[in-house]
Amino acid sequence: MCDRVDMVSELDNVEKTMSPKKRNIPGKMIWSRQKIMIINIYKDMKLKSPSKPYKEMMVEISNITGIGRNSIVSIISEYKKTGTVTSPNKTRNKKCLFDSIDDLDRNALRQKVHSFWLRKEIPTIDKILHAVNEDPALPDFKRTSLYSLIKKLDFVFTKRKRCSVLTEREDLLVWRQNYLYDVRKYREEGRTVYYQDETWLNAGDCVDKVSVDQSIRSKHDAFNKGLTTGVTNATGKGKRLIIVHIGSHKGFVDGGLLFFESKKNSADYHDEMNGDNFHEWFKSILPRLDPNSVIVMDNAPYHSVRTEKIPTSSTKKEDIISWLISKNVVIDQKMFKPQLLAKVKEIKGQYMSYVVDNMAKDAGHNILRLPPYHCELNPIELAWAMVKGYVKQHNTTYKIDDVKLLLNTAIERVTSENWQNFLQHVKTEEEKMTEVDENMDAIIDNLEPCVLTITGDTSNSDDDL
Repeated sequence: MCDRVDMVSELDNVEKTMSPKKRNIPGKMIWSRQKIMIINIYKDMKLKSPSKPYKEMMVEISNITGIGRNSIVSIISEYKKTGTVTSPNKTRNKKCLFDSIDDLDRNALRQKVHSFWLRKEIPTIDKILHAVNEDPALPDFKRTSLYSLIKKLDFVFTKRKRCSVLTEREDLLVWRQNYLYDVRKYREEGRTVYYQDETWLNAGDCVDKVSVDQSIRSKHDAFNKGLTTGVTNATGKGKRLIIVHIGSHKGFVDGGLLFFESKKNSADYHDEMNGDNFHEWFKSILPRLDPNSVIVMDNAPYHSVRTEKIPTSSTKKEDIISWLISKNVVIDQKMFKPQLLAKVKEIKGQYMSYVVDNMAKDAGHNILRLPPYHCELNPIELAWAMVKGYVKQHNTTYKIDDVKLLLNTAIERVTSENWQNFLQHVKTEEEKMTEVDENMDAIIDNLEPCVLTITGDTSNSDDDL
């Protein structure tokens, strides 16, 4: 009897110290197993208290389970209609094919297209598909997938008379041609051209292939011969370093290296950098550069933070009016939004500038931006390949602190002679680009009707491929 009293007393104490019942998080999925439990509680209540009001049952079930009353009502209603319950469908975000290949593969695809123009041959999807799938360094693609990727790389099929020709978007062609003209002009003027870029390294990065002794048949065999079977293979993952640097024909700029550990679990290392971080680094770099130099960089979002936000169609009407008035534009307050945006379009060119461009200009330098998907025109990409190769070759611990030490050593090993070789390679690529554009101009300009044999319905752009 005494034991039973003690047990009751203990239960009372547990109830007093017990934490409050947890409620289901709003919006959290309720799975079929939970739904079955709710249905069983409802059936039990109906059996024991058939006269109990429905609303009271719903409130009581909600209190017991911690699930919202509206959800309880929906679950029981679903069961009454169908006689069963189901789990919610899990939506999976399908990764876009374009996002699943890296910048080097994208660049290689672009070069495959350019190779046809270099040979003065008109590229078609079928020809490109054959060339890409024959290259062991590139993934195999289906025709439709390749066509989608080509469009994502801003290639377009331009109509010339009755023919369809694969070219790049006109604005990108102009961008590339202007870039090639400007970078050559700056070199001829004797100005130092610096190339800037970001990259990444994982703690688990190591060489993909190693030499092995084929005479070793097992770990036991290796042990008997006094040999080791080597370190455990790394996954290539682990903590990540985000790396920023800048260099010229003289080599990497002294004191220009910035690296920090990634805090995000993102596939794209660009997500780690923001405008404030980049601007702080960039400001520290400018005094280290030669006077009146040129800085080449790509079009990452943090490179292109605008000094002033220009109104767009998503801007509120009153904000557009305020912006126009601040620019001394005379407007009629009764103007509609499309009219106001037309006014913005007329003058926005005067106010479109970037923070880094202004920082460079104030320090006596110029910014030159690479055209999209043209990383072969940046010699620092070859420097990164050399740096990463060294780190992977010597990474045996897969610890981020050791990778940092290897990174510093690898950077020091890239000499000015290496950079001059990288630049010579880039100049060769620039000449190829110029030849591509010249051949494209000549071939398209002289294209006669029916030079291309097009099968299918010529009104459908896909069939023109």
